[in-house]
Amino acid sequence: MHIRATVAAVAGALALSALVVPAAQAADAPSGKAAFGSASAGAESGSTTTASTLDVTFSNMKVNSGKNIVVGTTNVVSFPVTYTVTHAADLDTSSDNFATGPLIYHGSSIDTADNLFISDDPATCTAASSTVLNCKGVISIRPADGDLFNSDAGTWGAGALAVTSNGDQKEQGGLGTTKVQRYSKLTVNAGPEPVYKGKTITSTGKLSRANWEDNAYHGYTNQPVKLQFRKAGTSTYTTIKTVYSDQYGNLKATATAQYDGYWRFSFAGTTTTPAVNATGDYVDVR
Repeated sequence: MHIRATVAAVAGALALSALVVPAAQAADAPSGKAAFGSASAGAESGSTTTASTLDVTFSNMKVNSGKNIVVGTTNVVSFPVTYTVTHAADLDTSSDNFATGPLIYHGSSIDTADNLFISDDPATCTAASSTVLNCKGVISIRPADGDLFNSDAGTWGAGALAVTSNGDQKEQGGLGTTKVQRYSKLTVNAGPEPVYKGKTITSTGKLSRANWEDNAYHGYTNQPVKLQFRKAGTSTYTTIKTVYSDQYGNLKATATAQYDGYWRFSFAGTTTTPAVNATGDYVDVR
């Protein structure tokens, strides 16, 4: 679930977790807002919850196995978050008394975040000792539901929350970072085919990326893209030249035909947009 609010909203969302919401009510929760995050509506409307000093700390957080989170325009993107919870020895961490979940946030801290994603359901935890839990949760992003703005692309912080059945809570940010990126696409068409040796081959294509605000793909403008060639019978591409995408994301590059082989465009990526290679287009040279 996502919340565009402050940490008070996050605390309110966690407080109405599976510990508090009866099973029958949880089953009736709206799609995409499971019991763990079912307080989002109230939180977004301005309610506040004061977090108490629950004696737990979070550490060893890894988001999406260390990989960037790449989000397109329609498909739900779900990714794992693993972390460690260290707690007081006398804290009852049974499932009917204690729940914890991971989150990621856009901003310098949880308190100033302008967008937050919390796991829909409590994390699954196993005891490593009398004071340590190893936990794994899953966070989902739903771009078709308006979960993201284009300005959200880039670096996000990672954190976690915990709550007990009597309402004691703890939230902690600054547990690492991850990148949330706009899915990219790249095409190529090389020709003419066949072509005589020594003649010019022209490759055209387009670099585009997801627009999270209208759920479409638009050209990624003024970006350096490499024209690459792989000789038939080999496995390695060689860069021939670098060109820049135009105002519509279109690409055009020329080269001299020498050997049969595959031509492609290759984009190295940016902080907001992942690297992508076009599928090589074979050209027969005679």
